[in-house]
Amino acid sequence: MEEVDEFLSSKLGTKEHWESTYELELSNFTSHGDIGDVWFGEDSMQRVVNWILESDVVKENSSILDIGCGNGAFLLCLASEGFDNLFGIDYCGTAIKLAEAIANSKKLDIKYETVDLLAEHKKSELAGRKYDITHDKGTYDTISLSPEDAETKRQQYIKEVYNLTKDQGLFIITSCNWTEEELISHVSDYFSVDEVIPTPTFSFGGKVGSVVTSIIFKKVVS
Repeated sequence: MEEVDEFLSSKLGTKEHWESTYELELSNFTSHGDIGDVWFGEDSMQRVVNWILESDVVKENSSILDIGCGNGAFLLCLASEGFDNLFGIDYCGTAIKLAEAIANSKKLDIKYETVDLLAEHKKSELAGRKYDITHDKGTYDTISLSPEDAETKRQQYIKEVYNLTKDQGLFIITSCNWTEEELISHVSDYFSVDEVIPTPTFSFGGKVGSVVTSIIFKKVVS
């Protein structure tokens, strides 16, 4: 794993920010039935869902863990497509309350649990399993913005995701902070690239870049 530059810390990297955000969204859902925002937008989520639907490897009964699930929008989308072995974890307890409330309102059997993968002492049912697919949309970015030792937390997080992923399993990540090359470098000790999902590009100063990066990684088994 290569040494990398870090981002400036942000309130987006704090648990307090997300607890406050999801308290508001839970209140809005209770009052108006609004499930809240989709992190990075629905297009980014749908690209990953489409890849899963078109994959020959992922089946409807494949176990899928959404890490940092928020309101559970990604899992709701998969459930609507017939997937039935779905799990979500988030370190924000209010997010889990919201995700559970939304799933219950739609009579969907999605299992959720409040889990902080970076906590020293974890007692968790869902974090004690291994999954065919582990999925991250924005969680790695949030950790990267932590005001306290973000680099160490990133490295610990990658190890935790590795342990949650079955041998021959896949890790799917979408990031708006890190480039394709950077993500590959960060996880190279644990995962190899299986496929890069095409995302919209832009051109600036003669260089082409992407607003978001989505990569399918396969677990490296020693």
